[in-house]
Amino acid sequence: MAEQRPEKLSAGSGTAEAARATRRLDAPRMSGPSVHMSLAEDIGLGIVRGDYPPGTILPNEAQWTEIFNVSRTAVREAIKILMAKGLLASRPKIGSWVEPKERWNLLDRDVLSWYAHSPDRIQFLKTVQEFRHIIEPEATALAAIRRSEEQMAEITEALRDMGQATTLQARTQADTRFHLAILRASGNDLLIPLGTLIESALNHLFLLVTRNDSTLVHALRLHENIEKSIRLQRPNAARNAVRRLLANTDALIAHSERNM
Repeated sequence: MAEQRPEKLSAGSGTAEAARATRRLDAPRMSGPSVHMSLAEDIGLGIVRGDYPPGTILPNEAQWTEIFNVSRTAVREAIKILMAKGLLASRPKIGSWVEPKERWNLLDRDVLSWYAHSPDRIQFLKTVQEFRHIIEPEATALAAIRRSEEQMAEITEALRDMGQATTLQARTQADTRFHLAILRASGNDLLIPLGTLIESALNHLFLLVTRNDSTLVHALRLHENIEKSIRLQRPNAARNAVRRLLANTDALIAHSERNM
């Protein structure tokens, strides 16, 4: 199969001007051993946000160096990172271009985080929610059957931390831990890396939908039902408890979308 060429070629100088325009004017000069990671994040977020549509030829090394005031080595390392995540491809005499969205590694932790900050983040979070509907009810039913005492203690601890949290950030972190602990307790090895990869997306989702005390109290009760069903090893009850929680989250996302 012939290698696919970028379909839309943007002039390097024009794209460089766009990059200068979209870069934060107050952004400090990038420095330190992780400068290539910071540069990859800036460019990657711009790609996911739509600043550089698929097919766009990106600025060359010299132009990125000027735009961000970094070394060419940092630029090369940043481009390698983005290529590994499926966002970019590169060829001699053409340069680097943005790959079609279907080639992006959407289960990459960084790509998920960038997506959660994009203009269509609501649609992305709906996609995360669909994923949860597919995975979590059955995973929770398995956890009710297979969980160990140690795993049960981890789930219960996360639930307790949710109830005792004094900040939204602490609450959402405990919420995420609760769901990841259930995936681990399911005993299915393929679910564990999936849970880790969507951790960032879950954090953004929970930050979106947990906004006031009444919402928090109701959600905590739903989580308590899940924990109880797993603790008592009742898989059908656990499955149904998760579905009620997901339906509640669906309603909160719809409410947030109407009020944006």
